Amino acid sequence: MNIVGIPLQRQSKEDMNWKIITWYIGISLLFVAVLMTISGIVAIFTPDDDSWIPLLYSALLTGTVGSYPLIFIRRGYHRLSFREGNGIVVGAWTMACLFGTFPFLFYGGEFTPVNAIFESVSGFTTTGASILNDIEALPPGLQFWRISTAWVGGVGIVTLFSIMTRGDDKSTLAGAEISRMAKEPFADERNSSFANRMLLTYIALTLFCFFSLRLTGLGWFDAATNAMSACSTCGFCIRNSSIAFYDNPAAETVLTFTMLAAGVHFGILFLAFLKRKPKYIWKSETIKVFLSLVCLATAIVTVDLMYKGGYPSFWDALRDASFQVASISTTTGFATQDTTLWPPLSMSVLIICSLICGCSGSTSGGIKIDRAILAAKGMYRRVGLTVKPNRIRMVRIDGRVRPEGQVTDAFGYIFCYLFIVVVFAAVNIACGQDFITGVTASVACIGNVGPGFGDVGSMANYSDFPTILKSTGMIEMLVGRLEIFPILYLVRSIRVR
Repeated sequence: MNIVGIPLQRQSKEDMNWKIITWYIGISLLFVAVLMTISGIVAIFTPDDDSWIPLLYSALLTGTVGSYPLIFIRRGYHRLSFREGNGIVVGAWTMACLFGTFPFLFYGGEFTPVNAIFESVSGFTTTGASILNDIEALPPGLQFWRISTAWVGGVGIVTLFSIMTRGDDKSTLAGAEISRMAKEPFADERNSSFANRMLLTYIALTLFCFFSLRLTGLGWFDAATNAMSACSTCGFCIRNSSIAFYDNPAAETVLTFTMLAAGVHFGILFLAFLKRKPKYIWKSETIKVFLSLVCLATAIVTVDLMYKGGYPSFWDALRDASFQVASISTTTGFATQDTTLWPPLSMSVLIICSLICGCSGSTSGGIKIDRAILAAKGMYRRVGLTVKPNRIRMVRIDGRVRPEGQVTDAFGYIFCYLFIVVVFAAVNIACGQDFITGVTASVACIGNVGPGFGDVGSMANYSDFPTILKSTGMIEMLVGRLEIFPILYLVRSIRVR
């Protein structure tokens, strides 16, 4: 009897409580419904904006579905496990993307069912890839909803509503959505405290960008939407020609600074600015490497544009190079120029930037510079051990010894990331895309960058992609935003009874 009883007891502890998972997903849908309502209010107070009807109808539908688990499922006392927290994260993101489709779908126009869900997934994952040929034709209410999905996706859906949760569940939910790599500089703190810091910094950076853009001459709606998009590193813009529409060097400078700040670890930004301890930025090896690589990439592109890109002056080349490198290296995707017309060397540099990208603990996507540093130091250590096997070599970042497991995780993540890029690039090419378009579209989707090169360049979009490729692109966006492992872990956790 004891032999039979032990496995049964273990299984009951390991099984996930799907009622609790559904209960929390319901909360996330209520949060989405609130955002739809706010966007509907924006539409109501905007003259000749009829998008308030699809927005408020979507809010009612989403709120009704979100309320169902809270009414009919008894929460009771149940301490969330990591597996349940992981299930809530994946489920909340998936359902938010699906229900975020309704305002687009009910509005119509260019939003076919596939296009509507593509735009929703692209927004919530902060990818910024669009299917719209005429963005400016959208009414302000729907424009605001489109940008709101990106702003919420930047800080994290579960992180936002976990702030309102009490007890240990708050820490579990924040810990499930925020990667271990992002929490490493503050490993001794609770997940909930780190999430609070991220949210406060995120709001402060958004407000800073908004007021700064207003001072450069942008209207309140343009300033608000561009600030939200820059801080979330999404790149959605309310203008067809993106930031090039404004032709405003001062606004470009503000956005460049904001994008780079959003690509830096928010916990360190919190200490540097809100706590008035700027030394933490210069003490961070990761941030120094990131900013150094951005400067190096900017210098290379500037020189290349001057000699091979036909730019008349150094300052014109530097203006476009610095903005585009900041935009791509933080996975924002704003554009001031059509980079598909740039020389091959400049395009190659931007592709590399779209692979590595910003720091963990930021809103940027990609592999993350932290993992690249860990992998590089791990490789250097392994080569050193080959030469002198008896010598003790440790991998250190910011003066802290990193365990072998973290180095292995970095190698594993990079391998999975590049493997996904290759597989989906092959699918794109097999479905009729040229090599440049197929490869860079795959890189742009998994890295949540948005624009690539070829037919998906900085001034183009994904509207001509066939349905199958839009579907695979959405999968890449979601996998990239959740950083691969949560989805793999959930698939492994689900058992066939």
